[in-house]
Amino acid sequence: MSGHHVSALRVPLIDGGKTLKQVTDDVCSPIERGPNPSWYYGMAASLTALAVGFFLVVNQIWTGIGTWGLNKTVGWSWDITNFVFWVGIGHAGTLISAILFLFRQRWRTSVNRSAEAMTIFAVMCAGIFPLIHMGRPWLAYWVFPYPNSMGPLWVNFRSPLLWDVFAISTYFAVSATFWYIGLLPDLAVVATRATGWRREVFTRLSLGWDGSMRSWLHYETLYLLLAGLATPLVFSVHTIVSFDFATSLVPGWHTTIFPPYFVCGAIFSGFAMVMTLMIVARKVMNFEDYITLRHLDAMCKVTLTTSMIVGLAYGTELFMAWYGFNPFERFAFLNRMEGPYAPYYWMMVFCNVLVPQLLWSKRVRQSPAIILPISLLINVGMWLERFTIITISLHRDYLPSSWTMYHPTYTEIGTFIGSFGLFFTMFLLFCRFLPMIAISEVKGVLSYARRPGQGGDHGE
Repeated sequence: MSGHHVSALRVPLIDGGKTLKQVTDDVCSPIERGPNPSWYYGMAASLTALAVGFFLVVNQIWTGIGTWGLNKTVGWSWDITNFVFWVGIGHAGTLISAILFLFRQRWRTSVNRSAEAMTIFAVMCAGIFPLIHMGRPWLAYWVFPYPNSMGPLWVNFRSPLLWDVFAISTYFAVSATFWYIGLLPDLAVVATRATGWRREVFTRLSLGWDGSMRSWLHYETLYLLLAGLATPLVFSVHTIVSFDFATSLVPGWHTTIFPPYFVCGAIFSGFAMVMTLMIVARKVMNFEDYITLRHLDAMCKVTLTTSMIVGLAYGTELFMAWYGFNPFERFAFLNRMEGPYAPYYWMMVFCNVLVPQLLWSKRVRQSPAIILPISLLINVGMWLERFTIITISLHRDYLPSSWTMYHPTYTEIGTFIGSFGLFFTMFLLFCRFLPMIAISEVKGVLSYARRPGQGGDHGE
């Protein structure tokens, strides 16, 4: 079969036979026409959650972290659970943008911009929790090895907590740069269509982009270099987060499987969040022709693959606890399955291992109404996984006399809700003021799988 006929049989990435001008008009339309009522409802809910979280954060900084439900045995719980949860959410964005770009996966073009923005906002939410956990957040700059006049005041470079600071700050900086560089051609397009002060703002943000061959050449070179730089960060960031646990001697934490286990779990939860956002956005923003069922199908396959890896990690942990014959390790896992927090463990297994098995069905993978609850359950399950690892491993240590139960206070729950308020507020502002689909990249895949005479690559 000739290459022409093979291309004709492929499923198109963009529906509707769009022209170049139609792509520009459709993506710029939400920015130019103003938000619809759904946007206002979402922003009102997000700002309410953000206001609650902001008030509680100010209160706990003023009062101290005694407002949390932490105790002598459970020194980490809700805050570090949320920290690891949000860092994991941010993984899919860089993976979609960088790794899939290097592997020339064309289907990424409609979702990479939103996934990159999601990464930045998720990392911002993650940074809140260890900052508050310090107890004195106004001294947070002490964790950086800056030159000072107070003698040999240097950080402990052997501490995994310090590695978190370096890894996450680097990840945020590279992800934000990668996102902004990718925006430059589209910001110039929006500037040419805008008037007044908006035209001036977008022109300055586009850094003088003129669309010349020279600009495109430098742009593509820089984008490729940033993709190559961001790729190892996808693996290093959550690997380093896992070292917070793996380098300790706590039963249930001291294991070498944590780095790949955490990385796959982060990609798993990140793709679930991307699917959640994209399913809602494609309906609210009228982007069904751009975020198609083929995109959802591809993301579901990645989610299913990482779900099976996470399930394998669960089974490996249980097997090694039995096979290793360490009584403390064995007790830690029996306590997870049969102890007072057992419902959380089995709910985690249900959400992360059993529910994604529905994605084997192509009919399910191409049904947004089914994918949405599956992705929401996966995110619930991944939060429960972090809670299981942290709290259940800590609440019963080597001394039965110090065993205790952990119960979150309204301050911890409200702070977590506030982090969602911050995330969705930032994402809604992004959807309102910036093109959430990469115009230039989508135009590059318009003719992919197009039959002769279908549509036309003409126009603006």
